[in-house]
Amino acid sequence: MSRVFSGIKPSGSVHLGNLLGALRNWVALQDEADTVYCVVDLHALTVPQDPEELRASTLSLAQMLIAVGLDPERCTLFVQSHIHEHSEGAWLMECTAAFGELRRMTQFKDKVEQADFISGGLFTYPALQAADILLYDTDQVPVGEDQRQHIELTRDIAERFNARYGETFVVPEAVVPPAGARVMDLQAPENKMSKSEDSPRGSISLLDEPAAIEKKLKRAVTDSDGEVRWDPAAKPGVSNLLSILGAATGRKPDEAAAGIERYGDLKAATAEAVVELLRPIQARYHELAADPAETARLLAVGADKASEVASATLDRARRNIGLLGR
Repeated sequence: MSRVFSGIKPSGSVHLGNLLGALRNWVALQDEADTVYCVVDLHALTVPQDPEELRASTLSLAQMLIAVGLDPERCTLFVQSHIHEHSEGAWLMECTAAFGELRRMTQFKDKVEQADFISGGLFTYPALQAADILLYDTDQVPVGEDQRQHIELTRDIAERFNARYGETFVVPEAVVPPAGARVMDLQAPENKMSKSEDSPRGSISLLDEPAAIEKKLKRAVTDSDGEVRWDPAAKPGVSNLLSILGAATGRKPDEAAAGIERYGDLKAATAEAVVELLRPIQARYHELAADPAETARLLAVGADKASEVASATLDRARRNIGLLGR
């Protein structure tokens, strides 16, 4: 089986777009590949964090991942900072990557324009991301287009390291997963639904109460022509609702439009489908939240599995680069 690696940062609330666009694919991959999933809490440190909030959000995210269907017996699920090899591996990656490569990363340039404080970690975090991937002899990394540049850098680093020091790392491939629902902001349907707090009315958290979900979808932006049809270019708001409805009910968006003539009915049907989709996820999450010791146990099991692979890879890299053993 090929090995698949993916990670998610504990910042903001996990929302409907995360579930329909990525996490359901993570769940499906558990039966098709050797899957390694990581809560990348070290990446969250590139911006200042409240310590208690970071701890709470890391635990909460792990519980949500289990609630949506990740099974620690079928995948390796762990917290990044629990495996010290990630930090040490990142230094080897930083020393292999070129300054110019890091400086050209699009996400870094975008964030520099928006942030008041720019940490050194924000500049070098693609090297840590490369370590995350390479430590697990990863074959495939599911990505969206916004992350493809990072995987290309990871490939370049792996190939350069192998050329200099001998075969050490598996060179991973970026894989665009099967098309999940592209869920857009309910208030600005030209933008993807986001984990940020910039558009609270435009995003549906997986923990939103049914009344809140119904209210947000009732107020979702549509248009003025009154026709329910799938047409993302001309009707982005209506098409977004159809995309959500279709994904929540196992249909294509154009199929979801059948029999619906009014926007009010579309919004009501979408709200009902989303509430039912999230009901078992929320129930499982609250079970886990009531017993944090069980989540800690599951993460410790995952960390043990991850450490066995990561330590062997890092030992190989240390030996090949010339570091003295002890």
